[in-house]
Amino acid sequence: MAKPHIANHYLQAAIRGAERQGHQAHTLLAQAGVPVNWLEHPEQLITEQQLTELIKAVWRATKDEFLGMSSERCNNGTFALMCEYCLGSATLGAVLRKSAHFYRIICSNIDIAMETQDKQIFFRLHLKDARKDTDHLLQEFLILMWERLSCWLVDQQVPFAHTQFSYPAPDHEAEYRAMYPGELKFDQPTCGFLLHEKYLHLPIVRGEQELRQFLQAAPAYILHRPSQDESLRARIQALLTRYNYADMPGLNALGELLHMTPRNIGRKLQDEGTSLRKIKESLRREHAVRLMTSENLSIAEISEQLGFSETAAFSRAFKRWTGLSPARWRGTQSQ
Repeated sequence: MAKPHIANHYLQAAIRGAERQGHQAHTLLAQAGVPVNWLEHPEQLITEQQLTELIKAVWRATKDEFLGMSSERCNNGTFALMCEYCLGSATLGAVLRKSAHFYRIICSNIDIAMETQDKQIFFRLHLKDARKDTDHLLQEFLILMWERLSCWLVDQQVPFAHTQFSYPAPDHEAEYRAMYPGELKFDQPTCGFLLHEKYLHLPIVRGEQELRQFLQAAPAYILHRPSQDESLRARIQALLTRYNYADMPGLNALGELLHMTPRNIGRKLQDEGTSLRKIKESLRREHAVRLMTSENLSIAEISEQLGFSETAAFSRAFKRWTGLSPARWRGTQSQ
C-alpha cells in the first residue's frame, strides 16, 4: 500500500466547493475510502490515491472540473477535449499556445496566455475571480495540470525556472515545495510558471492510445509527486537550464549563485562522480537527442539551438555522443 505523505489540509480543501453546493462531506469521503473523522485529525496524512479518488468524487458530484471553486463551472470533459485538440501538435510550444487559446474561449474566469521575457517564456495561468477558491486549491491544481501535462507530453521533466502565485505563502507551503520543481515565488501580480524558450521546441512523443490511458487515470499523474534529487549536480543542472547553451555560466559565476567557492563546487562534484563539463555535456546531449526526433527542425537549426558555432562541430559532438552522425541517427529512427 502506498505510504501516506500528503497533508490532511487537502481533504477539507478538496470538498469545500462541493459542500457549498449542498453535497455531504461523509458521502464524498466514503467514495474516496477516507474515514470522515480524519477531518478532525490534521496530523493524519493521506495517499495520492485517496486524494485522486476524492477529486474524482467531487467532479462527479459537482459536474464541474473546477470543483465548485470558480465563479463559473467548467464542464467535465473539458480538459480531455483540450488534450485531444492539442495532441496533434509537433512541439511543446504549440501545445501551450493552443491550450491557452482553447481555455480563453471556453472559460472566461481564467487569464491564460504566453509571454516572452528575454529568452524566457512566462505561461500566465491565473484565476480572475478567486473568491470561491478560498484554500487556493483550484489555482494550485490548474498550474500543476499544465506543468505535469507538459512533462508527460514530451516524456521528460521540463525544467521550469520558477512557479509563481498571486497570494502569500500559505500555511501548507511545504506541500508546494514537493509539488512544483524550481523556485517558488509568492505575492506576485499573477500566477503562472517560467521556462526557457529552448524547451518550446521539445517534440510531442505521446500518441492517442497513451492519451486515453492518461485521461482514464486522471488526475493520478497530475497529483503524483516525482522524487526529489538533492545532489549538487541536480542543483547545478537546474540553474544551467535557465540559460542558452552558449551562455551557460562557469564555475566562478555558479559560485556566486550557489554561495560556494569554485573549488568547493569542483570538489563536491568530483565526490558525486561528475564535473561541470560533464554536466553541460550531458544537458546538450539529452536535448540534442530530443530535438533530433522532431522533423520540424533541421540539423543546422538544432546545432544553433545547442550553442555550436558550426554545424560540423555539432555533427562531430553528436557522433561522439551516439556513435552516429546526425543524418545517420535520424535514418535509424525512421526504419
